[in-house]
Amino acid sequence: MGSATALIKTLRPHQWVKNLFVAAALVFSRHLTDPQYVIRTALAVLAFCLLSGAVYAFNDVRDVESDRVHPTKRHRPIASGALSERAALSWAFVLAIVALTGCAVLSWQLAVFAALYALQNVAYSVRLKHIAFVDVGVIATGFLLRVLGGAAAIDVPASKWLLVCTALLAIFLGLGKRAHELAWAERSGQTTETRAALAGYRLPVVRVTMILIGIATCASYVAYTVSPHTIAFFGTDRLAYSTPFVALGILRFLFLALWWPKDDSPTEAMLKDPWFLLDLVAATATLLYIIYG
Repeated sequence: MGSATALIKTLRPHQWVKNLFVAAALVFSRHLTDPQYVIRTALAVLAFCLLSGAVYAFNDVRDVESDRVHPTKRHRPIASGALSERAALSWAFVLAIVALTGCAVLSWQLAVFAALYALQNVAYSVRLKHIAFVDVGVIATGFLLRVLGGAAAIDVPASKWLLVCTALLAIFLGLGKRAHELAWAERSGQTTETRAALAGYRLPVVRVTMILIGIATCASYVAYTVSPHTIAFFGTDRLAYSTPFVALGILRFLFLALWWPKDDSPTEAMLKDPWFLLDLVAATATLLYIIYG
């Protein structure tokens, strides 16, 4: 594996799809057809992608020893020796500086949210990911900072309902990943060796919590679509028509995480699952038609 290829693999570009949450404010503020807003949002998304890559590189350096005893993570470039720890940290620093500088040029508020995102991820890698449930809460905070950063990039207020739905969805996805890791750890007998926080989780508790959070996420989205403010802002009550797609997506993720787990984590598996992708396309098309059509 060449050094460039190893670096790109370490930055995990396939995970950058999560940074599309930065564009949530653009879509729901009805500015998707405004080129200036689109460009500013695209630059903010790019900045968060660079920060995400820097975070992954830093985290892999921190976890290099535990990754080397993991059956799949041992193939990561740093754990396998394809990319040196020094090179990974150097690139992480450069990418973070470039991203934060770009954010500062766009908006000082965006730079603040981006800096908080970077700092909380460093804290996560160093300590917080070892504390059960706190680790999932930090992941959820990262998604909220993405949404707030996207809103700051185009100078629009972030809807409280958008933040509530984002937080619940992020917790739901984070618990799904932990459920997958717990199931794998039970099969391999390496519960504490791969992630210390897993010792504080119990799979039955995680399953019940996931189902409850999934229900709460659907309920929050329904409340958002039927709220008087939402109906007045969009000039229609038809946003509720997108609810079945949200419910189906959550149900499909539960299926992938709890009842039909694969070798990939559920967040990665859903991006390869044709049924989930079909539902995502249908949900996106429905939302765009209702908001802009």
